[in-house]
Amino acid sequence: MTIRTLDDLLAEEVTGRRVLVRADLNVPLDKQTGQITDDGRIRAVLPTLGALVQAGAKVVVCSHLGRPKGSPDPAFSLRPVAGRLGELLGAPVHFAEDTVGDSARSTVAGLADGQVALLENLRFNPGETSKDEAQRGAFADQLAALADAYVDDAFGAVHRRHASVYDVPARLPHVAGRLVLREVEVLGTLTGEPDRPYVVVLGGSKVSDKLAVIEALLPKVDRLLVGGGMCFTFLKAQGHEVGSSLLEEEMVETCRSLLERAGGKIMLPVDVVAADAFAPDAPHDTVRADGIPSKRVGLDIGPETVAGFAAALRGARTIFWNGPMGVFEMAAFAHGTRGVAEAIANADAFTVVGGGDSAAAVRALGLDEQAFSHISTGGGASLEYLEGKTLPGIAALEN
Repeated sequence: MTIRTLDDLLAEEVTGRRVLVRADLNVPLDKQTGQITDDGRIRAVLPTLGALVQAGAKVVVCSHLGRPKGSPDPAFSLRPVAGRLGELLGAPVHFAEDTVGDSARSTVAGLADGQVALLENLRFNPGETSKDEAQRGAFADQLAALADAYVDDAFGAVHRRHASVYDVPARLPHVAGRLVLREVEVLGTLTGEPDRPYVVVLGGSKVSDKLAVIEALLPKVDRLLVGGGMCFTFLKAQGHEVGSSLLEEEMVETCRSLLERAGGKIMLPVDVVAADAFAPDAPHDTVRADGIPSKRVGLDIGPETVAGFAAALRGARTIFWNGPMGVFEMAAFAHGTRGVAEAIANADAFTVVGGGDSAAAVRALGLDEQAFSHISTGGGASLEYLEGKTLPGIAALEN
């Protein structure tokens, strides 16, 4: 892969130059207070921003947040992010009230060397996500006009053919930021010749969301441990009753085929925590995975499964984990995710957490992030990379 890096850009002298950094600051906000509930993605871009600030660049940060429909929506404003980013950088971050309009131009024009500005949510402009190349290109022209060079440090967005990710690099000298470079190196290890045994842990809601990555990884892994809501479709494929648990009926035959082809590589739960309802205070107990009562819903893997998964992980040399083992947001159903996460953290292995809900679970459960070799910032992007797909944002950096 031939991608120029941040160090290449810094070697060219960036003092006084305007550098547009595409970051992934798509952080969760409390719906009531608007406060940031997890600043992990903001902290992830600090090494790149800090290096540019120290080098005296005029740093212009852009990002999306949530899914506004191409027009301003106060619920998705990046203003709270500007405040937190300033706290972490130890200096005020200037905030532009728009993406490429008067406020953006004047804010960037007013930057001194080593100062940082954050543009308003890119998705407030319909050109960011447009499938019309002319509309997307016009927005990219306006973004590119704000800068002299471009750094992509938004790994969580590199699988999107969006203006700020795909079109802007064609208009400016471009490099990969420290975060993107690290992500590509780590995932390259998983798709190359990882140390064995290589164990993958997959959870989350739907088999359909993970089917492509299962297909891609199954020939490469030594064990594939399946938990979360998706396990019930596999259990159904084995002929078991799953009660009112999450089930994709249309995927049952696919799961049956995967189990047949896996040759024993796929490890499913042997017990689950079943509740009377999908609620944090619902009565619940542990039942056999092949005997879930018809009116109960499985919300977590059980302790015997945790112990079995932990045993499989104990001897691994490489581990990739994507997707929680249960409804970890509810304390009563977080034990499976915690137990598996702790087993991964304690393994004598190269351990990669595949972003998204898995990364959120590590932080929400108060686990030590340093206990993992790498925590990805891009759930969807990391899965697509492992599937072998060409990621538009990476392809744009290679050109």
